[in-house]
Amino acid sequence: MRSLAKSLLALIWRWRIQGRFAQLEVDPASQVYFWRLRSARGGRMRVGAQSRVETRLALERDGAQVIVGKRSFIGEGHISCAASIEIGDDVMIAWGTAIFDHASHAVRFSHRANDVVNWVKGNKDWSVVEVAPVRIGNKAWVGYGCTLLPGVTIGEGAIIGAGAVVTKDVPPWSIAVGNPARVIRELNEDER
Repeated sequence: MRSLAKSLLALIWRWRIQGRFAQLEVDPASQVYFWRLRSARGGRMRVGAQSRVETRLALERDGAQVIVGKRSFIGEGHISCAASIEIGDDVMIAWGTAIFDHASHAVRFSHRANDVVNWVKGNKDWSVVEVAPVRIGNKAWVGYGCTLLPGVTIGEGAIIGAGAVVTKDVPPWSIAVGNPARVIRELNEDER
């Protein structure tokens, strides 16, 4: 009975938010917590088969897109996308993780002085904000409470240790930990 209620709730929320998206494709074999999605008009989201998306997700400006591959899990956390965030197949992202493809505000104060007032009015000036796509490769595992910053690529099969702050690319099949995250070792062939 509880799963029926959850499914009905998800269907209602999907219907309510559908108009805010230019594209919202979720494979029927996947679960998405639609009540945690927010999109500027023109946002795009695609979720492959057998994935589960529990995170709060905000598509901050028109044309922003989030792509989630097949058999991937994204726990409760936060994804904020102004351009592009791509999550591959067989990816695990633990709860408490935050992923941003933008800096939210300009470095120069004169460019961010009115951010709060303009944001409340829905008039944020994105032209002065640093934006760079984030990509998480297939088979990667992002541990609890991590932060992924703009422009990073997590390589295939890479593991990001709990609480890491990823500021630069992480090579495939390696383990990165710390703040800022640094690679501590490569995974052996039998660990891949």
